[in-house]
Amino acid sequence: MATVRSARRDELDELLELYRHLDPDDPELAPDEVSGLWAEMVADETLDVVVVEHEGRLVATCLLSVTRNLTRGARPFALVENVVTHEAYRGEGFGSQCVEAAVDRARERGCYKVMLLTGSDRAWKHEFYESCGFDREAKTGFTLDLREGDDADDGEATDGGDRTGQESR
Repeated sequence: MATVRSARRDELDELLELYRHLDPDDPELAPDEVSGLWAEMVADETLDVVVVEHEGRLVATCLLSVTRNLTRGARPFALVENVVTHEAYRGEGFGSQCVEAAVDRARERGCYKVMLLTGSDRAWKHEFYESCGFDREAKTGFTLDLREGDDADDGEATDGGDRTGQESR
């Protein structure tokens, strides 16, 4: 039986191992290099690293970030990021349990919405997020990659204006 809970401070090594299934090309982090950051994340009341434990092993995780807000009746909003299930455990419902728990926690904290972005164009991933209640047509998402030294240019040239020729504000 699987247990859904918040990650514990002593699970950094296992969490970093699980993240290798998210993006194998991502630079590998040594636990001792990020242990201070991890301690801050665990203590941060606006973050919740949700994990699914099955047979003594972390098999799925996602990060819930809750942001305070002065619109929508001063209700916060949430972002779900870093959704991953260990490859050997995919298709068993652990990812759904994890995302649904994050959404429940956002609801408990009074969030008026939960957002999730994916950089993947794989249909099965989109179908997974839709099965968790997310609507790909509800909003248009944009990202700006701020990593230095990486080739983040997607080939689009911009001049700071919109398509009508008006200056962006």
